[in-house]
Amino acid sequence: MPSLTDRSADGADGEGSGRVVRVVRRLPFTLGLLVAMLVVALATQALWRPVEDRSWYPQIAYGLPSFEANRWWTLFSGFVFGARPSAGLVIVAAVIFLVGFAEWRLGTRWAAAATLAGQVVAVLASSGLLWLGRGVDWSWAEKVSRDLDVGPSAGALAAAVLATATLPSPWRLRVRLALSGYVLVVFLFVGGIADLEHLVGVALGLPAARWLPVPGRSPASGRLSRREWRLLAASGIVLLLAITVTVWLIPAQGPMGSTYGLGGSALHAAVHAVVAAVLVDGLRKGRRAAWWASTVLAALSVLLGALVAVAYAWADEADRRDVLDDLPVLVPVGVVWAAELVVLLAGRSAFRVPTSLLSGLRRSREATGREERERAMDVLVRYGGTNLSWMTTWPENSYFFAPSGQAYVAYRKHAGVCIALSDPAGAPQDRRAAVRDFVDFCEHHGTVPCLFSTTRPVAEAAEALGWHSVQVAEDTVVPLPGLELTGKRWQKVRSALNRGRKLDVGFELVRLADQPREVVGQVRAISEEWVGDKGLPEMGFTLGGVDEALDPHVRVGLATEGSTVLGVTSWIPVYAGDGRVRGWTLDVMRRRADGPFPPVVEFMIASAFLAFQEEGAEFVSLSGAPLAHSDSAWSESATPFDRLLDQLGVFMEPYYGFRSLHAFKQKFNPRYEPLYLLYRDEVDLPRIGVALTRAYMPEARTLELLQALRKPE
Repeated sequence: MPSLTDRSADGADGEGSGRVVRVVRRLPFTLGLLVAMLVVALATQALWRPVEDRSWYPQIAYGLPSFEANRWWTLFSGFVFGARPSAGLVIVAAVIFLVGFAEWRLGTRWAAAATLAGQVVAVLASSGLLWLGRGVDWSWAEKVSRDLDVGPSAGALAAAVLATATLPSPWRLRVRLALSGYVLVVFLFVGGIADLEHLVGVALGLPAARWLPVPGRSPASGRLSRREWRLLAASGIVLLLAITVTVWLIPAQGPMGSTYGLGGSALHAAVHAVVAAVLVDGLRKGRRAAWWASTVLAALSVLLGALVAVAYAWADEADRRDVLDDLPVLVPVGVVWAAELVVLLAGRSAFRVPTSLLSGLRRSREATGREERERAMDVLVRYGGTNLSWMTTWPENSYFFAPSGQAYVAYRKHAGVCIALSDPAGAPQDRRAAVRDFVDFCEHHGTVPCLFSTTRPVAEAAEALGWHSVQVAEDTVVPLPGLELTGKRWQKVRSALNRGRKLDVGFELVRLADQPREVVGQVRAISEEWVGDKGLPEMGFTLGGVDEALDPHVRVGLATEGSTVLGVTSWIPVYAGDGRVRGWTLDVMRRRADGPFPPVVEFMIASAFLAFQEEGAEFVSLSGAPLAHSDSAWSESATPFDRLLDQLGVFMEPYYGFRSLHAFKQKFNPRYEPLYLLYRDEVDLPRIGVALTRAYMPEARTLELLQALRKPE
C-alpha cells in the first residue's frame, strides 16, 4: 500500500470532500442549529455585543420572570442565542460536542427530539423549582428567580446523557460520571440559573437513558465490573478535588450559601491536588493501599461531619453562626465522602492489588525463570501453536498458565501494561480459559491487558466479548507442497538462486550453536554491522537476533563463499503437537554489507524453501513486518487509529525499513494472514503504545528517540 504521504493531492482532496459530505449527511440537525445560531448572531450583532445588555433581551430570554409575564414564546426564541460573545462560543462548543455526539449515536430524529424536549422540560422544571424555593424564603432562590437565560445548553446536556445509553462499558459510566460531576459541582458552588438548568437537564437524561427504547442501546449487565467499581471510587476523589479547586478559584453565592473566604490558600489546593492524584492513581489500578487510605479518610470525614452535627445541636447561638458560615462547603463535602465510603465498602473486592507489586507477583502464577520457560516450551511442543508461538519461549517473556497447566499466555510488562504475545499456546480446549484468566490476573494486579500479533480467530472471539482489534501486521505464508520456482512470478527468486550456484555460493541449514567459534563470530559481526547502520537500537519482542538463533531448536541458513559467511537467516519451528514440526518461520535475515553477491538473501530463502520442502514441511512463514500491510489490507473503513499506525509506519521506515521488508517478501508470492492488536478500551491505547515501544526497544533512551525524530530521511 502506498504510504499516506505518497497519495496524490487529488486523492486527498477527494477523500476529504467525501468525509465532509458524510458528516453533513450524518449531522443535519447539529449543523442546522449551528447555522441558525450564526445567522441570528450576525443579524443581532451578538457576536461582538452582549445580548443581555439589550433592551429587548427580556422579550427573547426564558426564565421565571418571562413565564410570569406570559412570554411563553421565550422557550423557543431564547434557544438560538448566547447572552455574551464568550457564552456564545461555549454554547457553540456544547452544540458541536454534545448535540453532535447525540446525533451521531442516536440519529437525527432522536437527537432533535431529545434536545428540544430536554431543553423545554429543563427550563420549565428549573423555573418551577425556583418558584417553590422563593416561596419558602430561600435567599438563593429569591435571587436567581429574577434572572433570565438563553441558549440550548440544557437540552444539549440532556441529549448527550441520553446518548450514553449507546456506549459500551466502561465508557457509558465514564461519560455519565463526567457530566454529572460537572453539573453538580458547578450548581453547588457557582449556582447561576444556567447551572440549575444544566443540573435538571442531566437529571432528566439519566432515567430517560435507562428506560427509553434508545436505538443502538449497548447491553448492560446490571452489575458493576471490577473496573467500574475502581472508576466510581476514583471519580469520588476527583469530585472532591473539583470542589476544592472550584471554591478556591470561583467563590460565589451558591444554593448552600456563600463560599467567599472558604477556599483556603493556593498551598492548600496544591496539597489536595497531590493527595488526590496519588489516591486516584492507586484506586484506578485497584491498589489495596489506596483503598485503605481512601476508606480511612472517608470514615474520618463522615465521623467529623457527625461530630459537627452533634456540636451544632448543643452549641449556643454564636457558635452556631460560626458553623453555619462553613456549611456551604461542609455539607457537600460530607455527602460526597459518605457516598465515597459506601462505594469503597461495597466494591472492596475490586481493590486487592497488593501493596507491594513484587510480593503480589510472587503470590501469583506469574514466573519468569528458567523452569517456567521450560514448562512453556514443553506445552508448546506437546500441543502446538501459531507461526509466532516459538517467540513466546524467548527468555524476556513471563508466563501465565491456564488452571489446567496445559495452555499458557506469554507476556511482557511495560508501563503498567501486560502485552500478551500471539495466540495462547497449548491444548485447544484450554486456550480460551488461559486468556480469560490472564485478563482477570491483569485486572487483579492493576495492569492493562492486551494481546499482540494474534490471528483472526482470536480477534473474532475477543470482539464478541466487547474488545476491539486493529491490524498491526501481516504474516506472509508460503505453502511448500507442490511448490516449484517456475514461471514469471518466480523469475527474480529463480535468478538469485541460479546466480548463487554459478558463483559457487554454498548454502546449508545448521544449528548455529554447533558451529565453530569463527562462524558464530562472523554471524555476530554481520548482525552488529546491520544494527550499527540504524538510527535507533536493535529491536526485540517479535524480532530475534543472534542469541535467539543460537537456540538448538532453531535452524540457521548460512550462505558461504569458502570460509566467509555472506549472509544468515534463522528459522524458528512451528509445532503441530506431539513434537512434530509442521513449518518454519523466518526470524533473522541479514547479509554482509560489502558482500560480492547482493541477492544473497533471496538465494538463502529460496534454498531454505527447497530444503524444508524436501524434509516434508507443510509451509514456511516469512513472518510479519510490524506497521506494514499489503494494498488489500487498507480500506475506506480504516479507523483513525489505523491511520495513526499507518503514519507511524511512515516515520519508522527510514530506521527499520518495515515497509521495504514487506515489499521484499512479496517476490516470494506468499499468502497474507493478518495479525491483530486486541485491546479492551480506547482509553488504554496511549499506555499500550508506550508499552509496545518499550517492548520493541527496551534499550532505547528518550534522547535517542527525540534525536531520531529530528533526523532527516
